[in-house]
Amino acid sequence: MRFTETKLNGAWLVEVLPISDDRGSFARTFCLNEFKEHGLETRFVQHSMSHSVRKHTLRGMHFQLAPHEEVKVVSCIRGAIMDVIIDLRPHSPTCRQWAAYELSESNGRQLYIPKGFAHGFQTLRDDAIVSYLISEFYHPQASTGVRWDDPAFGIEWPALPSVLSDKDQVWPLMDVSPA
Repeated sequence: MRFTETKLNGAWLVEVLPISDDRGSFARTFCLNEFKEHGLETRFVQHSMSHSVRKHTLRGMHFQLAPHEEVKVVSCIRGAIMDVIIDLRPHSPTCRQWAAYELSESNGRQLYIPKGFAHGFQTLRDDAIVSYLISEFYHPQASTGVRWDDPAFGIEWPALPSVLSDKDQVWPLMDVSPA
């Protein structure tokens, strides 16, 4: 695997390096030793998947509040997505900045998302499946989000959402008033 730091402090792109032969290919998607060597989380208590039927479906921007903050490793195993993260950690040098990465079945990239980040994605094709390794159990009372179209972040999505959950339409806007 190849690990590349992103522009947001603590977030990494992880690329699988397939070995190919006449049968096809084989690649590791997780290695405890390699994640540990980069100082990354190695304990994942949940593995989840989402299936989005329509192109431009938008899911996000989600996170869990302390003490249930999550590390996620996200990959797209069918189709393609624009995966978006926002650093919400108040003392981070990249606080309130966002970044986007295309993840697809063909590029095999994964995004390592540290605690304190909001996460979401928009599908770039019909019939997309996204896989998540998650470091914490889901706690409904800690589950929250920020608006996908919040002007405080100015995320540049590929298109207006074709499908958006009721919950994702009403997350609060970020308070940008001076402290």
